[in-house]
Amino acid sequence: MLAPSRVKVLERAVSGNATAVTLPAFLVPAFQTAVPRRPFSNTTNRPSKLGRTPISIPPGVELAIGEPRVKKDATSYLRIPKRTVTVTGPLGKLDLEIPPFLTINHDETARRALLSIENNEIKQQMEMWGTTWAYLNRHIIGVSEGHTAILRLVGVGYRATVEERPRKAQYPGQKFVCLKLGFTHPVEEPVPIGMKASTPQPTRILLEGINREQVMSFAAQIRKWRKPEPYKGKGIFVNDETIRLKQKKIK
Repeated sequence: MLAPSRVKVLERAVSGNATAVTLPAFLVPAFQTAVPRRPFSNTTNRPSKLGRTPISIPPGVELAIGEPRVKKDATSYLRIPKRTVTVTGPLGKLDLEIPPFLTINHDETARRALLSIENNEIKQQMEMWGTTWAYLNRHIIGVSEGHTAILRLVGVGYRATVEERPRKAQYPGQKFVCLKLGFTHPVEEPVPIGMKASTPQPTRILLEGINREQVMSFAAQIRKWRKPEPYKGKGIFVNDETIRLKQKKIK
């Protein structure tokens, strides 16, 4: 007499008739109820450490939060209502655009600002929370104390001077950073408006400005002419930048 087909055996086992039919041991895991998988992380969403920290506003610095205005986003090309925060201080004025889901609670008596977002579960809001805090803090420091960058020229014959070029100037009184870096011609970099450049030593360049992004961008623009190389350690170093020297290649 032929044994029942495998299909019928499986159907009986699934229907719950365990007394009549028993499954082999290697088929039992396939017909067990699915156990929910353990999530990757069980930790709850925590607020941003930077975002929840109040920003202290020094004397002489004022914050002005504007009304929301619809502007086209440069990345997604969507029309998003954004507000502009104007930071005014003894050294100048800077503007910062903040997203619509972020709120700034400005306490004028305590001279501090606290940032908050609408929903802690949304990843984009959590990311922009700390980022906006950092931008606002840099703007406050910039208009009150200013930002600086020191460039070190390391190499035989490397020199730097700050001179005027009236024929090449884009605005009245613009100065140029003239570099001698071993090329057949000197390199001239125009100083952006709102920034100051000086050379306390022939191998040192001091950049000053209220916008840290502009200062570091101009420093990177100068650095690209002679990036630090790892064999002799020559090049243009920004602030505390270092490089690990390598051994020479021996054939």
